[in-house]
Amino acid sequence: MIIDAHAHIFPDKIADRAAEGIGGFYGMNVDYDGTLGTLLSEGAAAGVDRFIVQSVATVPEQVTAINNFIAESVRRYPEKLIGFGAMHPDFEDIAGETERIISLGLKGIKLHSDFQRFNIDDECAFPIYEAAQGRLPVLFHIGDNRYDYSSPERLKNVVKRFPRLTVIGAHLVGWSMWDRGAELFEGSGVYADCSSSLYAMSPEHAAELIRKIGTDRVMWGTDYPMWSAKDELERFAKLPLTDEERENILGKNALRLLGE
Repeated sequence: MIIDAHAHIFPDKIADRAAEGIGGFYGMNVDYDGTLGTLLSEGAAAGVDRFIVQSVATVPEQVTAINNFIAESVRRYPEKLIGFGAMHPDFEDIAGETERIISLGLKGIKLHSDFQRFNIDDECAFPIYEAAQGRLPVLFHIGDNRYDYSSPERLKNVVKRFPRLTVIGAHLVGWSMWDRGAELFEGSGVYADCSSSLYAMSPEHAAELIRKIGTDRVMWGTDYPMWSAKDELERFAKLPLTDEERENILGKNALRLLGE
């Protein structure tokens, strides 16, 4: 079982524009168009079995529509997709929408505070964590050396304040500051994915960071539409890991975390 634990999807009519916006934000090329159809076809060609899909509400007015879109996508492909809901700290009824996320069958919440422009350890976000703790994992975009909204240090503050919150730190808990993230969360119990990370380091370095975080807590992912599943699997195959560690990272950790 291979699970892509980090994939963004968008409605077909806006997908191209959304994917281009992501690439522009990071000053990087984006491999794909951001549609669900492309994710499924390209993933299947690479041997991916399932996908954790999500989108980011850059403004609070987008939350409800995004959650409806993700839930409908999962309904159409229940054997392929696991959905995470969107949330925004300025959304009017965070507790109520969290209940609706659960009722829709979604399995987590995705936040990208660099896009949403808030510090993840700010009190404005506490209602999200209070509503989610003990019920839904929260997948945080973590790290960007251009900003401080999502730094590993701020995530550490969240973990201390909300010890019952299940946390997934994307990009090895610190995009563009990978060593810092792994050091801060070594043996911490925080989950991570390795999306948008393997391209930037040697296989040996990646394996070292993954082992610091814990091979039973790291999940493989593509950050679709950023990267090709085929290329990311080839990068992952070069990591000096045991067969058991590979199986855990490629799928078992995600299944265990989400109770699938």
